[in-house]
Amino acid sequence: MDNHVMNTYSRFDLTLVSGHGPWVTDDKGDEYLDFVSGIAVNCLGHAAPAIVKTIEEQAKKLIHVSNLYWNEPQIQLAGMLAERSGLDRVFFNNSGTEANETALKIARKYGYVKGSGSKNKIICMHDSFHGRSMGALTVTSQEKYRAPFRPLIGEVYDAVFNDLDSVRALMDENVCAVILEPVQGESGILPATAEFMAGVRELCDQYDALLIFDEVQCGMGRSGQLFAYQTYGVLPDICTTAKALGGGFPIGAVIANDRAAEHFVPGDHGCTFGGNPLACACGVTVMEELFDNGVLDNVNAMSAYLFEKLEALKASYPEKINLVRGMGLLVGVQMKEGYKSGVQAGALANKLLLAGAGNEVIRFLPPLNVTKEEIDAAVARFEAAVAAAEKAE
Repeated sequence: MDNHVMNTYSRFDLTLVSGHGPWVTDDKGDEYLDFVSGIAVNCLGHAAPAIVKTIEEQAKKLIHVSNLYWNEPQIQLAGMLAERSGLDRVFFNNSGTEANETALKIARKYGYVKGSGSKNKIICMHDSFHGRSMGALTVTSQEKYRAPFRPLIGEVYDAVFNDLDSVRALMDENVCAVILEPVQGESGILPATAEFMAGVRELCDQYDALLIFDEVQCGMGRSGQLFAYQTYGVLPDICTTAKALGGGFPIGAVIANDRAAEHFVPGDHGCTFGGNPLACACGVTVMEELFDNGVLDNVNAMSAYLFEKLEALKASYPEKINLVRGMGLLVGVQMKEGYKSGVQAGALANKLLLAGAGNEVIRFLPPLNVTKEEIDAAVARFEAAVAAAEKAE
C-alpha cells in the first residue's frame, strides 16, 4: 500500500497498534517498553483508565462548542491551573507550538501598550526549542531549524542559556520579553541554574519585560512539581504548557498573570478548537491524577530510583556514558561521542523505546506513574544496548 504521509520525520520502521501503561504492541504482535511516552505526552501511560473513562463520558455529553460560549470543563481546568501555578488567567489552544505563539503575541501586545510600538525586542536562548511555526521557530535558537525558513520575524535576539551576562548585555527598555525553558529539552536535557533563573527574573523586572517559561516538555509534573519553575522559586509572567496536559489528548495552554493578560482583549487572538470540552475534561483528569491520586509523589520517588540506576550504569560503562542529568522523570543520558545512534538502535532491538536529543543525549521519558519494576526492565534493556555497542567497537 502506498504511504501518502509527508516525509517530515525520520521514523523507525515500527507501526504501533495498541498500548497499555508503559507498553505498546506493534502490527506484528511484538511488545515494547515505551520510555518515550509520545515525547512526554502520555503522562499516565497508554490507554490510561482515567483518561479513557473521561473521554467516553465527556464525548457522550459534548465534544466541541465555539468559544462564543462558555463550557464547564474549560472553566474548571483554567481554575485548577491558575490555582496551582500562582498565575491568574489561561488561554487554551491545541499544542505547545501554539501556546508559545500565543505567549509571543501577548508579549508583543504588552510592549505595544507600554512602549508605543518601540518595545518589541524578544530575547531567547541558544540551543532552545519552542516549536516549528514561524514565531516559535524564530525563538528556537538552533540554526539547523531556522536556516531553510528565513526571513523569520524581526527583533529577536539570542542569549546564552545559563549565562546571565549574555542576557544582561541584550537588555534595554525596548525588550518586551525573555523566553526560556527551565530545562532545555531537545538540546539535551539541560536544567537552568538557580542563579540564572533568579537573575533573568530580576532583569525582566528592572526593564519592565515579561518573563516567559516554556514548560511544554518539562511541565505538568515531569519535574516533580507541577511546573519546573516551582523548584526554583521563580514565578514567570507567562508559562506555556501542552504535551502531558491532556494525558494523550491534544491540548495546550498559556497561563499568565494579570499584568501580562490584561492587554490581551477580544480580537487579539483566537483558537477554534482551543478549550473544547473534551480536551479540557482530559486536562482536569490529569490534574486530579497528579494531585489527588499520588502521581506527583510517585515522580519524585521514581526519579531518585531512576537516577540511581543510571548513575550505576554510568560507573559500569565509563567509556560509553559521559553523564546523567535532568530533573524528575525528564532524564538525559549523554553518551560518549558517536555512540548515541547505535545505543538507541540497540535499545529498540531489545524492545525498549527511547528518544534522542541533541549533544549525544538519549532521553528517558517514562509515564509519571511508572513503577520500580518497569524502571528495572528499562535499565536492563538499555544496559544490553550499551554492552552491545561496546562489543561492536
